[in-house]
Amino acid sequence: MKVTYTGREETFTPAQTKKIEAKLAKLAKLLDRRSGEREAHVVLANQRHLRRAEITVNVYERPMVGIGTGADQFTALIQAIERLEKQVLKLRAKKRDTKRESKAVWEEVTSGEEVFEEAQGRRIYRVDDHTERKPMTLEEAVLEMGEDRDYLVYRDAETDRLSVLVRRRDGHFDLVEA
Repeated sequence: MKVTYTGREETFTPAQTKKIEAKLAKLAKLLDRRSGEREAHVVLANQRHLRRAEITVNVYERPMVGIGTGADQFTALIQAIERLEKQVLKLRAKKRDTKRESKAVWEEVTSGEEVFEEAQGRRIYRVDDHTERKPMTLEEAVLEMGEDRDYLVYRDAETDRLSVLVRRRDGHFDLVEA
């Protein structure tokens, strides 16, 4: 991790830079390694009797900032690094949970489906079995769709042909007659 130091009315000692780089190396291990070299910017400022440390790291195209204050430089820097670590751990947990959730939703969707194999290696999933349903009018089909379905295949009572009712993104419906 490349580190840039800025001291406002403060200077960094070599011992401090060594400790900061060791702590930031631990933080770099927590971050995703595939996205390349990370850059950190460490700012240390003096505000009357307090020392203020601000560490900025870009993570997933967004800046993460850890700010710490203390009576001396080292406690302010450690506090800023700890806050930055908490943010990174929270982001990793959020990313991990969304990946797990999407996998669980996919398994839930595919669990009730039958899978048919074709000779070419393509899969066909049977989602709903509409063969046992009675013929419906267009109004009945709209009522049957409700708010939770995006499409409905039904047999039209007037023409005795298959029809597909599809909900558009704007809330209106498209009717496809076979």
